[in-house]
Amino acid sequence: MARKNTLQTRLEFFAAKAAFSLLGLMPRKAAIWCATRILLLVPILLPKLRGIGLTNLAIAFPERSLEEREAIFRGTFENLGRVIGEMTQFHKYDRERLAELIDFQLDETSRRLYALQKAGTGVLITTGHMGNWEMLVLGFAALYEPISFLARPLDNPLLEQMLNVHRTRYGNEPISKRNSVMLAARILSDGGILGVLSDVNVQQKDGVFVPFFGELACTTAGPAMLAIRSGALIYPTFCVWDKEISRYRFVHGAVVTPRNTGDRKQDVIDTTAAYTSEIEKIIRRYPDQWMWIHKRWKTRPPGEAELY
Repeated sequence: MARKNTLQTRLEFFAAKAAFSLLGLMPRKAAIWCATRILLLVPILLPKLRGIGLTNLAIAFPERSLEEREAIFRGTFENLGRVIGEMTQFHKYDRERLAELIDFQLDETSRRLYALQKAGTGVLITTGHMGNWEMLVLGFAALYEPISFLARPLDNPLLEQMLNVHRTRYGNEPISKRNSVMLAARILSDGGILGVLSDVNVQQKDGVFVPFFGELACTTAGPAMLAIRSGALIYPTFCVWDKEISRYRFVHGAVVTPRNTGDRKQDVIDTTAAYTSEIEKIIRRYPDQWMWIHKRWKTRPPGEAELY
């Protein structure tokens, strides 16, 4: 991607800052409503996104009608609007307010994992662009404990700095994905918690092909390699909006123990497939809260035709 010049960087930042400030002055429900209405205009202004989204939904839910897929597609933008609208309110949220907004009840699986982590076992949270991933980072630190998280820096460093003010308020530590393998492995080996977004397409040199909604998807090999190397447990986790209770809820899949048979290549594939399967199960429960406009199946196995 071409490097942005200083003027472009500043214009983007001031535009985003002005929009966030304006929405931030509104009551929470009004800010989310306005952000959602704006985001629903995106597929109208960028019709290519509609094609990508409906292609993805046809792959994932071939048994569903076009009307059902379109409803899920609309939900993608409603969810994005909720994410952005909520972010404009973050400066108002203390721990007590976050506890009101998020239903964070530890179940038996989570309590066992918590005990293991306190005893020195690293925990690798594999999450993605579903529900409110920004609320997951903020809420986890405020209501549980701070974590480190791997993230690709935004192309605009001023926007990156603005977002990190909220992401790090309760002690979270952002780690750039660039040249961070040793640091990430050390955090897990020392019994820390590390979060990573692991639901996007990657190039073949960076990933492995594993089933995702019945179609092979090139998925980052990084989480599996880190877990195998450090002995960390993998914890697929999301923060979703529950319409029935009008609150966010932490939801998780089964805890995945990394394969370590000595066949490193196959172990990485099997471990990646295991946590990806858990992510798929959660997306199936809340399909309208996942990012269907991403070309998840763009990278194809050798010899296979492109899907987009």
